[in-house]
Amino acid sequence: MNISASLNVFRLITNPSLCLPHSTISTFNQLPIPISKAFPASDKGRKPDIRAIVLDKDNCFARPKENVVHEAYRDKFHALKAAYPQSRLLIVSNSAGTNSDPSHADAAILEKNTGIPVLRHSTKKPGCGPEILSYFRNIPEAGVTEPNQIAIVGDRLFTDVLMANMMGSWSVWVRDGVVEEKGLFTMIERRLAGYLFRKGYSPPTPLSQFEG
Repeated sequence: MNISASLNVFRLITNPSLCLPHSTISTFNQLPIPISKAFPASDKGRKPDIRAIVLDKDNCFARPKENVVHEAYRDKFHALKAAYPQSRLLIVSNSAGTNSDPSHADAAILEKNTGIPVLRHSTKKPGCGPEILSYFRNIPEAGVTEPNQIAIVGDRLFTDVLMANMMGSWSVWVRDGVVEEKGLFTMIERRLAGYLFRKGYSPPTPLSQFEG
């Protein structure tokens, strides 16, 4: 059970825009490189300064419950790694690396198969934003000094996208993923997002401390 998601989803009652993505792609293969191309420019014509990327695993770049990059996405995955060296990429999953992963065995396998660090976190998404920020701030070579320099890529609006907006980061929603999701929560979050967009809602724009 994801207690973090159950609690944080109530934030949407007062601020429903928190579940809306800044960019939407069909599958991982449509992820632009550099990822800043996915986001709108500021009033001054500048694209976001994205220095690090957080990747969800299940139904983002891998089939659910598998710890290997989906074959159809391997070229894109290698291109992403080349554009964003190891310290600038981080996998944050609600399975591998959590307390649901005994001894973090899945996290170790995923790291071996992808060559990318997997965050070990006790709080599941969307509540592990502070752990992500702490991770990057402890890696100077990543160059991350503010949350708006991070982009979150994932397939869930109530976890990946909600977390990004809570952090003050950018989000890319992988709408279709590797396999079709038919669960109740998936249906609810998609219908809510569609309704909000039709009503003119938009996601909060991440700002630096100098712009706020």
